Amino acid sequence: LHVTNLHFKTTLAPGGIAGLTVDVTLFPLDTLKTRLQSPCGFKASGGFKNLYKGVGIAAIGSIPTASLFFCVYNTLKSTMEENMEIKYRPFIHMSCASLAEVGSCMLKVPIEIVKQRQQASKIKLSPIHICRKAIELEGYLGLYRGFTTTVLREIPFALIQFTTWEWMKQEWRSYSKKDIGVAEVAVFGALSGGIAAGTTTPLDVAKTRIMLAEKLNGSTNGSEKLRTSMMIASIFREKGVRGLFIGFIPRTLWMTLGGAIFFGAYQTSVEVLMND
Repeated sequence: LHVTNLHFKTTLAPGGIAGLTVDVTLFPLDTLKTRLQSPCGFKASGGFKNLYKGVGIAAIGSIPTASLFFCVYNTLKSTMEENMEIKYRPFIHMSCASLAEVGSCMLKVPIEIVKQRQQASKIKLSPIHICRKAIELEGYLGLYRGFTTTVLREIPFALIQFTTWEWMKQEWRSYSKKDIGVAEVAVFGALSGGIAAGTTTPLDVAKTRIMLAEKLNGSTNGSEKLRTSMMIASIFREKGVRGLFIGFIPRTLWMTLGGAIFFGAYQTSVEVLMND
């Protein structure tokens, strides 16, 4: 099955279903990762309690975010593969994944800010309260704090994950001489997701710190600046290389399991819709 030949609307639903499935089932791992990376520390951010705090906004946002990603990715990929030689396939996969991630970040970042602030707060904060506070302190751009860092994290993640995933599928087709099944798609998704997650952990730590940093009267908490390079430098000075990989285990586990579920659910949804 070649998902690149699917109609735009047929791609929309599987992407949303896959995103929702991952975000809800593996949400506790995401919460543990966020709390480990929080500037307040793991215990002060809630520890092992209320691991589903923030799942509501994550569930609401996962469908449009994942759907938008797959729509952009598959539309661009299909067009480029039809007009470019096969030797350029790796470049096609990388560029399509990067552009799709930038587009999805327009929806992802505000949702991520609300979700992470709920996850790292000991008290119950509503999405409306968090949005109002962000706008009050920083204007509407407050809802996009950490956008650049998120994009800087998502692009290499997508480059690694989707290039590896597409390469594995291509090699499997050449080896087995048959179509890719759901099981193979899920396994390749798990491997590519885990590799991408582990590699991009330092950028993920910086993103979390930036989104959770307090900002009052135009200044951030302490001497930290809300810029990616300065945040990474600050974390390195504070905790060394180890500090840049805080949350490595839950993040890698989350993305490994998530990769299997995400791509497996996506492929299953595509096959169901194609058979209707």
